[in-house]
Amino acid sequence: MTNADRKIGCLLGLAVGDALGAAVEFMSPGSFPPVTKYRGNGPHRLDPGEWTDDTSMALALADSILSVGWDLNDQAERYLKWYRNGEYSVNGRCFDIGNATRAALQRYERSADGSTSGDPSSYSSGNGSIMRLAPVPMVAAALLSKDVARLVELAAESSLPTHASEQCLSACRYFALVLAGLINGEDRDVVLASDWAPLETLRKLHPLHPEVEAVAEGSFRQLHPPQIEGSGYVVKSLEAALWAMHDAADFREAVLRAVNLGDDADTTGAVCGQLAGAYWGWSGTPDDLRDGLAQSDMLLDFAQRLSETSAENF
Repeated sequence: MTNADRKIGCLLGLAVGDALGAAVEFMSPGSFPPVTKYRGNGPHRLDPGEWTDDTSMALALADSILSVGWDLNDQAERYLKWYRNGEYSVNGRCFDIGNATRAALQRYERSADGSTSGDPSSYSSGNGSIMRLAPVPMVAAALLSKDVARLVELAAESSLPTHASEQCLSACRYFALVLAGLINGEDRDVVLASDWAPLETLRKLHPLHPEVEAVAEGSFRQLHPPQIEGSGYVVKSLEAALWAMHDAADFREAVLRAVNLGDDADTTGAVCGQLAGAYWGWSGTPDDLRDGLAQSDMLLDFAQRLSETSAENF
């Protein structure tokens, strides 16, 4: 497994988890037959293997990075094109958008300032910025051993156009750090340890929000459903994805654990899929999930180009 394979897995894993969870989004855990493969219909009447806003926004972020480097206004402009025109969507329509994201993009239309359009209020702490994060650690993974401060700065900045609460910024910093470690081939147990050296560096730079700190300390190891929830709240979403991933035997087990939590299943799947893809790589993703993913050639093209891009050039 190569570094590029793990980077590609991070973005494509996001889309796989998103597509697996799409059919059971908004459904209570235990109220549906367990997801074992791609399934059609669901709240958005998608075909099996089609994905939702998580992947669309990740593609918009990826396209911005590939086109202009690092520019929050450009990122926000591309999210706006998805919201208003359906660009980056699997079917040409924006059929699923979180309330915080919608409100933030409407603010951006008025202000034209992506650094201030996200709501900093704690009650606006949805998972909309961790669900799309993959492109950031993909291009910034090399900074883990050189410049942790810059790595986590990029992660937090990427949240600002839509989610500016301290919970969201803190979750993005921690999540990007973990993904960068996995992309660089570090062992899962090492990266998820509460005393991992880069995590200690992060704590000195930006003390984690207390709820995110509890996750980093290992809450996902001690809790089980229903305490683990596929919630839209950023902290619970991150915790659920780590719970699904931390001792799973393989990619499939991890993402299916995540989506079968129900509720915000597509996003729990997308967050877990980033972790699983960064750990097992695209080569470690089961063939049926690779082959059944909608528009996989387009997604793979984005992922391959991102894998050749470095944030050190920003």
